[in-house]
Amino acid sequence: MFLFSPFNYRIWCKSIRDMKLSLKNTITFSLLLTSGFTATANSEKEEKTRPNVVLIMADDIGYSDIGCYGSEIKTPNLDRLASKGVRFRQFYNMAKCNPSRSSLFTGLFKGDHRSQSMGQLMKEAGYTTIMCGKQHFDSWVPERCQAANSFDYSFWYHLSNEYFVPPSGTFKHSFNLGKKKLEVSEIEASQKPLYKTDFVTDYALKFLNEATTKNDPFFLYLPYHSAHFPLQARPEDIAKYRYKYLKGWDKIRKNRYKKLVKLGLIDKDCKLSPSEGNINKFRGAPKSDYEIRKKIPLYRPWDSLTDKEKDELDLEMAVFAAMIDRLDQNIGRVLKRLEELGELENTVVFFLSDNGSCPYDSNRDFSIPPGGADSWRTLCAAWANLGNTPFRYYKQFGHEGGSNTPFIAYWPDKIPENKIVDGPGHIVDLLPTLLEIGEGEYPEVTENGEKTPKLDGQSLMPLLSGEQFMRDRLLTSGIKNFRMYRKGNWKLVQKNNETWELYNLKDDPTELNDLVNQKPEIVKEILNCVSKREIPLE
Repeated sequence: MFLFSPFNYRIWCKSIRDMKLSLKNTITFSLLLTSGFTATANSEKEEKTRPNVVLIMADDIGYSDIGCYGSEIKTPNLDRLASKGVRFRQFYNMAKCNPSRSSLFTGLFKGDHRSQSMGQLMKEAGYTTIMCGKQHFDSWVPERCQAANSFDYSFWYHLSNEYFVPPSGTFKHSFNLGKKKLEVSEIEASQKPLYKTDFVTDYALKFLNEATTKNDPFFLYLPYHSAHFPLQARPEDIAKYRYKYLKGWDKIRKNRYKKLVKLGLIDKDCKLSPSEGNINKFRGAPKSDYEIRKKIPLYRPWDSLTDKEKDELDLEMAVFAAMIDRLDQNIGRVLKRLEELGELENTVVFFLSDNGSCPYDSNRDFSIPPGGADSWRTLCAAWANLGNTPFRYYKQFGHEGGSNTPFIAYWPDKIPENKIVDGPGHIVDLLPTLLEIGEGEYPEVTENGEKTPKLDGQSLMPLLSGEQFMRDRLLTSGIKNFRMYRKGNWKLVQKNNETWELYNLKDDPTELNDLVNQKPEIVKEILNCVSKREIPLE
């Protein structure tokens, strides 16, 4: 009775794993006495059969903002992963930073104090776990899921928006090495001035060096902050893109659309959505500089702008492109280190974004141009609309522009090369996928004996392996007032807390033909599933 009580279930499971390990060590020791060191070598080889996993998350990068998804921005390292792996046509997040990262960590659309951390579960599966980057959770995520409490190694920050050290010499929010708070002067960096995307990678490389001295596989989670505002980038990266955007968002958007068709990421009969500004009624601009701010949420034909406006907006997009370029450079540093350590061929790499491109005005001093450490500028809606090509709307929206972003999976000799997958996948699928890859277990009860929430995701391994995949639950995305629910090819979505819209994504992937009045039975069916709490949201 004691062993099988809910309160002691996880302790019992851990004990069994420890007993198995102890028995294995005893057998190994006995073999060493009789046959030299052969058994040790075989044991090490056996331990290394499970792959390492690297999970990379970008921030506010839209569907067409990287090269292998149609962009003119140079991302050779992501393109390399895509050419040797799988790209998803449809991969959903939760349309905003904190809900996306909360769902990724826990495998839940919305959880509670019983939620489990992917870091802890991968650790329990025998992985050395590392997290370097942005930690930004909803309030329901329990403290024990945080990086310092659930990863072996962690370098993390919460909502530290600056990329360079600001003129004051201190960051707005503290950085942390595990449970220790770091001052700026304590941050170890390979390049000056300090730039966040670079030194986050510095810590990841340091931890990888340490992790590979052990006999366990490793799990590295890299939640970067790029390319979230403010628009700050190294001058040499900006120079690569300066004046390349003077042709304007209209022509470039059409070029990206054509490239997406050529790549096979959208069908040739998929219509390009109209160019639209930011219509989010709940996300206004700060009350100052009215004449400048009133233009930021709008879409305007590029040819209608003055030469001065074109030059300023070219710089704006050049800085954004430079931030993505620098992100890709750092992903290249990680891949190079894995090669140097002899681990790349036994490593699964995933790449995704937490939501679509962001059009929201958080600008400060307009007299300071974007790019430098003292600037605090944001992307305008028309450039964000370019990033979300071919889809409609933006970050926070349940429409495809906010919730459908790139997903790349790379696993040498295990999944096909240069393959396009229809999906759809969802960010909640990553945890069950990691557990399947790492041979980990999702517990039935918490350490306190409470029943754990059922995972909302499903392992993506069938899709990655080219097998059939049946989704047994609704998918959801978008924040309150912009929520979407997807069942099969049908998608119910709203904006600004207005009436529901209904789209058949198989025939209308860019959501141009609202069928809500023609298909009331579909609307009723989906809302009935929601009312039965199939989707645990507000």
